[in-house]
Amino acid sequence: MTDQNDTVPPDGIDYLAMQESERFQRLRRTQRSFIFPLAAFFLVWYFAYVLLAAFATDFMSQRVWGDITVGLLFGLGQFVTTFAITMWYVSFANKRLDPQASAIREELEKVQAEV
Repeated sequence: MTDQNDTVPPDGIDYLAMQESERFQRLRRTQRSFIFPLAAFFLVWYFAYVLLAAFATDFMSQRVWGDITVGLLFGLGQFVTTFAITMWYVSFANKRLDPQASAIREELEKVQAEV
């Protein structure tokens, strides 16, 4: 039989209980609902580029304008996509994740101050 004091660290915060709380689970669901679909999209986009470069060389070497080819545009599109997803995630985190995380942190700090 374990005592409640055996599972709670000296600072008085029960991190496991917080991790299992509905607020924390909602934060994780919100983050995952953004990350997983975008990661899947980007991986499909990346592997499509790699496969096209490997197996559709005629298509990728078509000139679009001067020395600019379809492959070059797709390659640059990889960088643009990476930066766009990063900016989108930062905006999403600022609007949706940070307020939830701040509320959880304030609750934990309040518990710690009471100890």
